[in-house]
Amino acid sequence: MISVSFLMQMPALKPSYDVIVIGSGVGGLTAAALLSKLGYSVCVLEREPRPGGYLAGFRRKNFLFDTAIHWLNQCFPGGMVFKIFDIIGGDYPAAKPQERIRRYKGEGFDYLLTNNPDELRDQLIADFPHEKQGILRFFKAAYKLGHSFHNFSSVFRSEESMNFWEKLKNKKKLISFGIPFIPYLRFTGEKGLETGLNKFFKDKRLHRLFASDTELLGCLVPIGWAYFGDFQSPPKGGSQSIPHWLQHVVGFFRNDLFLKSTVKEIILNGNRCEGVKFIRDGKEYSVRSKYVIAACDLETLYEKMLPKNIIPEKLKLKLKQAELYPSSVTVSIALDCTTESLGFREELLHLVDENESFDAFASGDPLKSELSILPPSLRDPSLAPEGMGTLTIYMPAYMDFNNEWQTGKDKEGNYIRGTDYNKLKIEIAEALIGRVEEKIAPGLRSHILFYEVATPVTHWRYTGNRNGSMMGAKPGRKNMQNKIAHYQTPVKGLLLGGHWAELGGGVPIAAKAGINSVLMILRKENKEAFRKIVDYMDEKISLMELLDSPFFQPYDHSWRAPLTPAERMATIQGIGK
Repeated sequence: MISVSFLMQMPALKPSYDVIVIGSGVGGLTAAALLSKLGYSVCVLEREPRPGGYLAGFRRKNFLFDTAIHWLNQCFPGGMVFKIFDIIGGDYPAAKPQERIRRYKGEGFDYLLTNNPDELRDQLIADFPHEKQGILRFFKAAYKLGHSFHNFSSVFRSEESMNFWEKLKNKKKLISFGIPFIPYLRFTGEKGLETGLNKFFKDKRLHRLFASDTELLGCLVPIGWAYFGDFQSPPKGGSQSIPHWLQHVVGFFRNDLFLKSTVKEIILNGNRCEGVKFIRDGKEYSVRSKYVIAACDLETLYEKMLPKNIIPEKLKLKLKQAELYPSSVTVSIALDCTTESLGFREELLHLVDENESFDAFASGDPLKSELSILPPSLRDPSLAPEGMGTLTIYMPAYMDFNNEWQTGKDKEGNYIRGTDYNKLKIEIAEALIGRVEEKIAPGLRSHILFYEVATPVTHWRYTGNRNGSMMGAKPGRKNMQNKIAHYQTPVKGLLLGGHWAELGGGVPIAAKAGINSVLMILRKENKEAFRKIVDYMDEKISLMELLDSPFFQPYDHSWRAPLTPAERMATIQGIGK
């Protein structure tokens, strides 16, 4: 059974918990669900009205929209995400493998990457026969990168949970994993990308296929993933089903999740964390715990939830200088027709004008920037009422665009959105829709019922991430040298457990962060359970051997995917008939 406080989100706090988790994104909920199954008392605090972080999605009328998912990785049998989810429970929502993956559409080209990348390879050879050998080498290099990623779960563990000898062994794994990437790391930026592509083919028309990429690895890796079937669509019901499932597991073990609960302060005793203070419905609560896992924005944690002198200024400066992923403008569209009737298919469509400058593709100019167009309801018809559809348009965007999106700021640094802000975001959305209508879907506007627009300001409001970053800190030499990614904070008992604990982003990185934060706790609290999980992830023992150990509480695999709004409407209409 699920606790009443979990279902109703009422403030029925226990005096203390073993672990408090700040944030209910995939990282925080993965940690909370795994700790719950291990028998720990857990309280999750989420400032938003629904759990899920970037996977929360939203409902408008009878349409359900995903907010940030282009595709999923490592969500196949044996992939790192599902190896982690298998520990928690076998009833997790299953992602669906993609066949049609990525369409490259420009003014002078139109190519499709499928789960058989050799089809694209052979088409390119047919169109550019003089570049045959280079194209073959390009796809061979992509295959090697994909093979390395296929074994990603072998490097899932954070070195902060290792002893000296384990770190030595792990470095060998990391070297083995990273060797295929090394020859391509330096080819970044406009000149670097051109030089890197020239290593394979000289024809500038072929270069234009990758015009909007910022690094050579960005051209190679998607093809590598495709070779190994590592592109998945979200489960039925959208990506929201993943946090819904994790939320169910936490509740099953009578642990608590409190929404609309904003953490204001980490309670300290000297240099040790002993709990948190949070605000809910205008009232302040204090709750004690031995550990706190912060699966929230890192700068918010360090700058606002802790005393100024606790975190070294040098570390805070490095965080401010960290290279982050951009934010986006996201236009979520409800249609009065299906997306396939407008010519869309399963794949993510990348639309560029290859004649624009390199800088224009990520400039935030809606008439020049690279666009990604996705038909979620084609992948999952339950997201929209029968005969209707959803379409999503993404554009890379930055907070400093047009005087910070024509916003002001209050005395606490919060963005103030007014008429000028709303006017600007609608103007940009209309420009994006116009481009898609002109290049891809004639008559698109006449089928739009309504649309919603998210900007970097929107993403900042809902996540707290600096500049509305979609995924946090980028993998790269600078961030690695500055040790931006970390789990153990300068405060004892305060751990990171969201995507800020790692470099990179997406569901695999968040799930990886969640389980690693749990391992940091188990290493001190239950070394035998710690070792069992590590052995399972290292494929030294089977899942059955792991779950047969005495450390896990029984779980009845009782989660069922809730009906989407469209399905509920169809059910009601069916009953009415």
